[in-house]
Amino acid sequence: MEIELLEADVALEVVEALLNEIKNELVGKKISPDDDVEEIVLDAIKNAIRNILSQEKIDLEEVIRKNKEIGKPTVIVFVGINGTGKTTTIAKLAYKLKNKGYRVVLAAGDTFRAGAIEQLEEHAKRVGVRVIKHKPGSDSAAVIYDAIEHAKAKNIDVVLADTAGRQATNINLMEEIKKVVRVTKPDLVIFVGDALTGNDAVYQAKEFDEAVGIDGVILTKVDADAKGGAALSIGYAIGKPILYLGVGQRYEDLIEFSPEILINRIFGTPEKFSTEREF
Repeated sequence: MEIELLEADVALEVVEALLNEIKNELVGKKISPDDDVEEIVLDAIKNAIRNILSQEKIDLEEVIRKNKEIGKPTVIVFVGINGTGKTTTIAKLAYKLKNKGYRVVLAAGDTFRAGAIEQLEEHAKRVGVRVIKHKPGSDSAAVIYDAIEHAKAKNIDVVLADTAGRQATNINLMEEIKKVVRVTKPDLVIFVGDALTGNDAVYQAKEFDEAVGIDGVILTKVDADAKGGAALSIGYAIGKPILYLGVGQRYEDLIEFSPEILINRIFGTPEKFSTEREF
């Protein structure tokens, strides 16, 4: 069991926690001759995984509704390193929220990377939402602050703010993201991680959580990840809920996270992600 989990990219500390939970559930359990022992053990393993992923969920729509009642936009800042699909994920969430009837504006807070503003603009054009931007090299916090003021003036429900992808070891860029959070006071800070990077995603999530405090996680490229260990490891390592999974290239391919999806992937019965999704 330990080897299977480690090969599925589950972090060692998580494997040890799982094994302890399984032992606690099974040791001393009375089993009758008619019981299916294999099924009992499998259920114990699945229950242990569910317990590891038992963080309190965030109801994003409830957050938006409560803010609307007091006349303020919901501000969500996205953090993570380059290459995880952060900008595309922002567009997917904008698409999802717009289809639910919410008014959304994007903030081009990644002023550091060449082409990042244009990339976000192209996504926004396709999704049908507006982008607030400044010139490349501008203060990221100022861009997002302007987007929030625009949302207040235009009665827009949600601000989705991009930030520059950064390694946690880059002190200057991490200081910038701290400033963004300090100035804009977002309702949620969401870490976007690449499921294919396995335990690297866990390390990244920990570093960002220590720097700015993560509220939730979105994992991308889950459709290409045959193992699924990154989701289990992140959920345990930082104790924050996984909100969504990116399961394809289209804007529709962002699904709400469920522990059952992960259990099925780890035990070799992965969900066939539909190409026709209804939100």
